[in-house]
Amino acid sequence: MTDDLKLLSPADFPPLLREISDPPKQLYLRGEMPSFEKRWLAVVGSRAMTSYGKQAVRHLIEGLRGYPIIIVSGLAYGVDAESHKAALEAGLTTVGVPGSGLNWDVLYPKANVGLAREILKAGGALISEFKPEQKATDYTFPQRNRIMAGLSHATLIIEAKEKSGSLITAKLVTEYNRELLVVPGSIFSAESKGTHQFLRLGATAITSPEDVLVALGIAKREGPLSLSELRDDLSEAELRVFEIIHSPVSRDELIASLELPITDANVLLSTMEIKGLIVEELGVVRVR
Repeated sequence: MTDDLKLLSPADFPPLLREISDPPKQLYLRGEMPSFEKRWLAVVGSRAMTSYGKQAVRHLIEGLRGYPIIIVSGLAYGVDAESHKAALEAGLTTVGVPGSGLNWDVLYPKANVGLAREILKAGGALISEFKPEQKATDYTFPQRNRIMAGLSHATLIIEAKEKSGSLITAKLVTEYNRELLVVPGSIFSAESKGTHQFLRLGATAITSPEDVLVALGIAKREGPLSLSELRDDLSEAELRVFEIIHSPVSRDELIASLELPITDANVLLSTMEIKGLIVEELGVVRVR
């Protein structure tokens, strides 16, 4: 884990960031700058994330496991934090772009300082154009949004109200001629009104990890990984499922044994079934 604070000149910026019309004059970096050869995907959305939003984040990012993708987000509450966590669990490098400087005593929000340290520990990075001691203010968030949009080949929006800050990012994405990806939401949810605006204007609808791969120009693997290969790259929660189902058990019994919130448990099991790790038949879950 590299925790030192570095000052980057424009020559050291990710190439995509140098292309935008209003690039920063300098950047501060903690951690290791990820490979510019990979595809960078910004994931943003509502701070008041719904359970649907959380499921969407987990499902889509988990489906990118093993691909050459960097997940960029803003370290904020809600979709941002969930995106970083999902990336870490999927073994993907992730980059946090907070709306503050990078000194630990001002990093915003304080509740996510532990998450920021986990990002660095896993080989990711924190990036900011603000001086290290700059506290978060109303103007710093829109300003940092252009950094996220500028860094990334595409930006994925998962839930956004009509006047959400994520919509500022979306507008910048279109101005920078990058791919704008949107997860459709419930017609009854206020958290989806903003995202639906962009779908009407031609943003790409994302309903599966495969949709994300297509948007990023990444070919899907031919055929699934073998079970042994998949098991080598399991999260702690997935390993726990295998411990419990050494012999087939009912779904209800498995969920109770996992001791996870019901939504998290359902997302975990659905994702494992999609990956071909487990199968459920007549309410009984077993190893595939």
